[in-house]
Amino acid sequence: MATITAPLPTHAPRHYTGLMEWLTTVDHKKIGLLYVWTSFLFFLTGGVLALFIRLELAQPGLQVLGANQYNQFFTMHGTTMIFLFVIPMFAGFGNYFIPLMIGARDMAFPRLNAFSYWLLLGGGIVLYSSFLSEPSSAGWTGYTPLSTSTFSPGPGVSMWILSLLLIGTSSLLGAINFIVTIVNLRAPGMRMTRMPLFAWAILTTSGMILFATPVLTGALIMLLTDRLGLTSIFASSQIDPKLWQHMFWFYSHPAVYIMILPAMGVVSEVLPVFSRKPIFGYKAIAYSTLAIGVMGFLVWAHHMFTTGIAPQLKLFFTIATMAIAIPTGVKIFNWIATLWAGRLDFKTPLLFAFGFLSMFVIGGISGVFMAIVPIDMQVHDSYYVVAHLHYVLFGGSVFGIFAALYYWIPKMAGWIMDEGWGKLHFWLMLVGFNLTFFPMHILGLEGMPRRIVDYDGGFGWSRYNNLATVGAFLIAASIVAFLINLYVSHERRVKAGDDPWQGNTLEWMTSSPPPDYNFETIPTVHSDRPARDVRMAAARSKQLPSD
Repeated sequence: MATITAPLPTHAPRHYTGLMEWLTTVDHKKIGLLYVWTSFLFFLTGGVLALFIRLELAQPGLQVLGANQYNQFFTMHGTTMIFLFVIPMFAGFGNYFIPLMIGARDMAFPRLNAFSYWLLLGGGIVLYSSFLSEPSSAGWTGYTPLSTSTFSPGPGVSMWILSLLLIGTSSLLGAINFIVTIVNLRAPGMRMTRMPLFAWAILTTSGMILFATPVLTGALIMLLTDRLGLTSIFASSQIDPKLWQHMFWFYSHPAVYIMILPAMGVVSEVLPVFSRKPIFGYKAIAYSTLAIGVMGFLVWAHHMFTTGIAPQLKLFFTIATMAIAIPTGVKIFNWIATLWAGRLDFKTPLLFAFGFLSMFVIGGISGVFMAIVPIDMQVHDSYYVVAHLHYVLFGGSVFGIFAALYYWIPKMAGWIMDEGWGKLHFWLMLVGFNLTFFPMHILGLEGMPRRIVDYDGGFGWSRYNNLATVGAFLIAASIVAFLINLYVSHERRVKAGDDPWQGNTLEWMTSSPPPDYNFETIPTVHSDRPARDVRMAAARSKQLPSD
């Protein structure tokens, strides 16, 4: 009997265009752009919530929000800015630039990379879907018993938990992908001590996510099963409320460094380029990044000095909190040394890097103050803490994000951003930021508690709250200037060229924007400034006499 053999089916890969191209992409650059645009949209949303909060607090009495709605707005604002803006924004920069910086074709696991993004977007949709019912009003920290079903019976907290579980899973998968990519896919000759400092920051951040996120995930799952009536862990009257706080802050204080280390990595790339000098103390900056990553897990309970923890623990966490300032100080002094006697080119990326340096130092100093137990007992749960948090995370992370945008948009888009609008954006943001958050130090020292919707006019807090509200709208005006800059620059399309800043790292050795395959041939690296090496070799060859 004859056997009929059918030819094997051949399946040519489909090449989509338009919307389907973005929905199905596994290209790290497109996924990076999806992260950046999605995070920026959440930033705008969280900013609008912040403006409502500031309008409410500008004067005594209830102006625009009721008490419960105010609680919902600041819960959503804090959750959005941390989990849907800062962390995923740096994940977007990492997705786009880490393969380019280390000379790789793509991330190690492209499909996992795409899955991570869609989990993030799903988490954001779940969080904001709670506005259709009743958003969480338990605060972004979700403290128990306030977040249990007894005190928050509606669906808001449960949706908040589900959204954080999705976002946390996205972060975990992304962290694994970054670690494998950086460890295994570096270009020939790129030893760890030749790796870009931004890659060091992403590697350390990914390690922190890998160790910290499962603790928060476990706490969220237990809280969710409590709310569903399946368990009685945090809901039990026999359980110390500090259990949730320990689990939450074990993640959330490392999360501060998860948000700030990538900004430090960006600054470490921007400063040497715009000072026309090599980074001062490359190894010191790289190893201090690792030190912060490790020590970040040893300081969480300084958030809990007022909860009655043992004096021995207070002593340990005081010392640890002060000690973590040492590797941070190492970075700051090395950055200053990089700038010293440099030929500074005051373009917008450098201005935002200066903003990061100055504002983050203020936030760091106030953080050292609060490491001292008597001072923390005085200012805890006051607006002093709100000021400190924003000087670290807005003054640090957000200024770092805009330094990265102005630095890398020419590479991502192929056209240069307008300098006039960029400088207007910077100065409006710097003035507005300080006008908003510096008076909060004074409000805290004068006794204004955080998370209140109203206050008595007799306390004399109105003038500082008025200043903060004016400052918040100046920040909003600065974001409008950035959006106008994007539109104007997009319409003018002044070509950036492949290397507009005369950069140091490998992404400047390919076209703007880069091709799908990143590099025609994988480059071989001989120093920590490979792009400069190629540029200098080309200049020398032009000067040689021809035969």
